[in-house]
Amino acid sequence: MLERGRTLATPVLRAAVDRLAPPMDTVAAYHFGWIDAEGRPAHGDSGKAVRPALALLSAEAAGRAPEVGIPGAVAVELVHNFSLLHDDLMDGDEQRRHRDTVWKVYGPEQAILVGDALFALANEILLELGTVEAGRATRRLTTATRKLIDGQAQDIAYEHRERVTVEECLEMEGNKTGALLACAVSIGAVLGGADDHTADTLEAYGYHLGLAFQAVDDLLGIWGDPEATGKQTWSDLRQRKKSLPVVAALDAGGSASERLAEILAADAKLSDAQLADFDEEEFASRAMLIEEAGGREWTSQEARRQHATAIAALDRVDMPAEVRAQLVALADFVVVRKR
Repeated sequence: MLERGRTLATPVLRAAVDRLAPPMDTVAAYHFGWIDAEGRPAHGDSGKAVRPALALLSAEAAGRAPEVGIPGAVAVELVHNFSLLHDDLMDGDEQRRHRDTVWKVYGPEQAILVGDALFALANEILLELGTVEAGRATRRLTTATRKLIDGQAQDIAYEHRERVTVEECLEMEGNKTGALLACAVSIGAVLGGADDHTADTLEAYGYHLGLAFQAVDDLLGIWGDPEATGKQTWSDLRQRKKSLPVVAALDAGGSASERLAEILAADAKLSDAQLADFDEEEFASRAMLIEEAGGREWTSQEARRQHATAIAALDRVDMPAEVRAQLVALADFVVVRKR
């Protein structure tokens, strides 16, 4: 499924990127892994292509050929990568997919401009279809993008707060991750003429799948193997992120929770430069307290809860059995990713 999404969407995605003025076309090609920093052809990791796969399955859920969902697949992938370019800059991440990030290679200005250009291209790709369905799809995409931006703003704001509730964290992650996955799994159906009930129900699947996806990402952000994630060890702890394991641990009560709260409160008074001077043992001790307080286990269980809720939503849509099985398999893949 993932390979099909990548194969069908990539030629259209490349054609869209080719519209960009130099040097943005080159910068975008580097970001997608098509060239290296010297401009030579490359076969870099361009991501899992979950969203394009969902868009194609979405069209099939509405009884249409997967090709109907290609413009939606490309549009969603462009928005996703717009967010990655900006997120890497805002978070100061120097590595993505085992390569230097765009802002590190080409500078912050290019990361911002290319991200903006990808968002504009996403809307162009849909509106050029010139159909009523394309207008409906564009409205859903722009709403999802606004929620994605809301989630990023919440994420940054929470880094500077001592306490964030579990409910606030789930709302933020629903915006930041769930909204675009929800759009991906409805946009192909909308382009295929599905009614709002079908699209909304598919979005419910995608939204809860996004929460499961983010819960697993939060686990990887603390305990993930850098060889698998392409990021530093303890990356979320280095960035002071109030991710689900941290928030759940702080909310749990008990001695480990209280000790963690004291340490994080002290950390909040330090500059980023001071925090960067911490050795591995400092971050390892925080991760140990999060796990001791139950944050790791709670987040694992939350990923499974959200996965089950996503699967249940599929029962409310009349779709081919094979398509439903593929959506279930994709959800299973998201939740059991290597930790």
